[in-house]
Amino acid sequence: EDMDEIFDQITLTLDDDSELLCDVLATFPATVNGKEQMYIALLPTDAGEDGEIFLYRFIEDGDDIDLQNIEDDEEFDIVSDAFDELLDEEEFDELFDGEEDEEE
Repeated sequence: EDMDEIFDQITLTLDDDSELLCDVLATFPATVNGKEQMYIALLPTDAGEDGEIFLYRFIEDGDDIDLQNIEDDEEFDIVSDAFDELLDEEEFDELFDGEEDEEE
């Protein structure tokens, strides 16, 4: 089941207790230390195309969703690479309506 169909937006509560509404770009697996885990890529709704993408460990427990910070640099690098590969595969043509094709 594709999680993107269920969760289109998530509200993050930041360290200072402010809230940030984010669009869900993707949920995807990555293998860290030999263990496959799920991760989520979020883009703040007001950030525009060049905004910073947030990556979190994504744990679903029934109806509850737990987003965990990625504290380890090595884990973050692995997850970031996995997300980049996902972007390369999908090329998100549906998001940019074929703008990429014009650059060839």
